[in-house]
Amino acid sequence: MNAMTEPLLFKQVLAGEERELVSFATHPSRYRHWKLSVEGDVAHLKLDIDEDGGIKPGYKLKLNSYDLGVDIELHDALNRIRFEHPAVKVVVFESGKDRIWCSGANIYMLGLSTHAWKVNFCKFTNETRNGLEDSSRNEGLKSIAAVTGACAGGGYELALACDRIVMVDDRSSTVSLPEVPLLGVLPGTGGLTRVTDKRKVRRDLADIFCTTSEGVRADRARAWKLIDDHAKPQQFGALVDKEVAALRGQSDRKGPEQGITLTPVKAAIDDAGYHYEVVDVQVDRATRTATLTVHAPAAAIASTPEAILAAGVNWWPLQLARELDDAILNLRTNELEIGTWVLQTRGDAQRVAHAAAVLEQHKAHWLVRETLGALRRTLARLDVTSRSLIALVDQGSCFTGTLYELALACDRIYMLDLPDAPDAAPTLQLTQANFGRYPEVNGLTRLQTRFHEDAATLQQLAGVKDSALRAAQALELGLVTLAPDDIDWDDEIRLMLEERASLSPDALTGMEASLRFPGRETMETRVFGRLSAWQNWIFIRPNAVGEDGALKLFGTGRKARFDWKRI
Repeated sequence: MNAMTEPLLFKQVLAGEERELVSFATHPSRYRHWKLSVEGDVAHLKLDIDEDGGIKPGYKLKLNSYDLGVDIELHDALNRIRFEHPAVKVVVFESGKDRIWCSGANIYMLGLSTHAWKVNFCKFTNETRNGLEDSSRNEGLKSIAAVTGACAGGGYELALACDRIVMVDDRSSTVSLPEVPLLGVLPGTGGLTRVTDKRKVRRDLADIFCTTSEGVRADRARAWKLIDDHAKPQQFGALVDKEVAALRGQSDRKGPEQGITLTPVKAAIDDAGYHYEVVDVQVDRATRTATLTVHAPAAAIASTPEAILAAGVNWWPLQLARELDDAILNLRTNELEIGTWVLQTRGDAQRVAHAAAVLEQHKAHWLVRETLGALRRTLARLDVTSRSLIALVDQGSCFTGTLYELALACDRIYMLDLPDAPDAAPTLQLTQANFGRYPEVNGLTRLQTRFHEDAATLQQLAGVKDSALRAAQALELGLVTLAPDDIDWDDEIRLMLEERASLSPDALTGMEASLRFPGRETMETRVFGRLSAWQNWIFIRPNAVGEDGALKLFGTGRKARFDWKRI
């Protein structure tokens, strides 16, 4: 796939039938909805949506409303800023249309979409917003929403993801979350949670705000903490400049003016799966299983800043992050019936350990820092993916450091034991990367999550860091789930996968989402809990999507007919 020429939605014959697939690769030369410009250390992202540029036919993107194609462009634009413009400290989100900032997700698109499309769309949209917040926390890339006009639904949720929200006080601009009164659904990309957990809006005021469709103007919006500041039209430009200057002072981003070029991720798609250079995905549609194999570096990776810059997108850690992210998105969107993902690694564990050491040594270098961010966000995307995740530590594996994080993201980890041939047995290895480099969305490391923050256990694990652990040791330490020997391995793995495939996918989605983030809650875990359970359920209720549901009847002039029973 070439991101500079291929459409975001394309047709391909797979398993003997023509299917419609989504590509998440694009390029600024192909943007139809966003305009990216950079002036020194400030980037401007202007939303000026092409009404006729929907990713699918059948609806117009009126009033600066968006669909998946708009968010794919936004995801790409943010990555361009991270890697191609590393001197940028502040991103300003603006509207290219008069009197409308963004009216949120296109309602007619939602009304025409399948349930799976709606939920995946909401999840990807929220991950992009989470990524904006993640970059602010960890890489110093700050953002401000400069609201001019109506800012509703998902539009306000984009503003909520920014560090600051300022609005023009022209007596017509408003902010709103009208999903409950207008559509019978919830704000789908974290609006409810960000209003309370991030903006600290009082519960009773949030109740009024989320049940009022007409929105809130500048004075009240500021008083209720829905925005940070406002100004009359004549002073609004000066207010934005003041906010940019303040955010610039909070940023520790120190990259050069020119970064590296993000060339397209190369993926070959065929009946067998999705094939990249570092990541390979084999899809077995008969068993509804995908096997994701991540390959270690073919040689020792570049280890000096000059060599890392020269390698650019071909530097193994960055290539891994980009390819794995693309593979996750492709599988989640295009392979809905593939419910179980088996994660494997192959290659030289010492080269993986060396890569982890290089990342640690040069973590302050701008490109290494951004690469660590890309890896962190990709692993977080895996954490919240609604698929059963199984890691197999078998012969040829290299689950070391960063790659062991893949296993820790899984629901179960199986490790092959070779009691009669210990020298040929697979090993796994903890490195410094497993002790804080890649926190989950709950703010904890995956080891902390796995062991419920038990300090004694974590101290014990720190004591075996950089040691190659065989199955018996890993099992005793709790680093794997089960360790079958070579006599039982094939049958046990086969039976486990068959059993998993026989269970209700709905029940598994709810169970996995509940079990993956035990203990403390954060804004992000609450957002994804709501997406996995509440929104998933509400999106299939007749009150929302039935023939007389609010989402179906929006814009027709007819009033929704609700089933008034509370369930």
